[in-house]
Amino acid sequence: MTSTKFVSVLLVSIASLAACSRNEPAAPPPAASMPAPAEPAPPAAEPAPAPLTLDQVARLVRPHSPIFGSKNARVTVVEVLDPACEACKAFAPVVEQLLFLYPEDVRVVVRYADFHPVSLQAIRLLEAARAQGKVHEVLAALFSRQQEWASHTAPNPAQAWVIASEAGLDMGRARKDALAKSVDDMLNLEAKDLSVLKVERTPTFFVNGKPLPVFGADELLAMVASEVQNR
Repeated sequence: MTSTKFVSVLLVSIASLAACSRNEPAAPPPAASMPAPAEPAPPAAEPAPAPLTLDQVARLVRPHSPIFGSKNARVTVVEVLDPACEACKAFAPVVEQLLFLYPEDVRVVVRYADFHPVSLQAIRLLEAARAQGKVHEVLAALFSRQQEWASHTAPNPAQAWVIASEAGLDMGRARKDALAKSVDDMLNLEAKDLSVLKVERTPTFFVNGKPLPVFGADELLAMVASEVQNR
């Protein structure tokens, strides 16, 4: 399958997938006990996000933030993601496609949100992976096998460590690094920055300091292409 066809198929699958919110609802009751669905109301148009303030822009990238792609790229995509978020998993190939299309022009900076019960442990694991230079590989592995460890009905965070080990992580070192005070400090800073940035769902994207006007894969690809062309 060519890269163009791959993106087209992927966009169809993402189109109906909602982002994960900060207040993730509980799992629905069994179908037999659910009332008949009401007539769906037409979706309300989302208001355009406000431009970021100088303080918000300064909080987008931190020294600890993982960077994928060229560190000297002209276009910076900041992605706030939750490793347990299904929408973040769905967007992962889109992010990889950006890095493939613009290997010298685009870098992706990752920020973390823990909107699911098992997310915090996974973020600690990813920070330990960053210390070994393997955050990209471990994040990809966690996304590809997300249902094994982040199921809504039967979460199993211990399985995330098994997956990371199979991705090549030194587990003895990782378990120690994940509990370091520096990771506590990082988690506190992530939470403060996300609060100031008013991030309420994942994934959330910022491109060269500007919020994505409308949530969607098409919109992200178009905005990055425009920034690359105009730089």
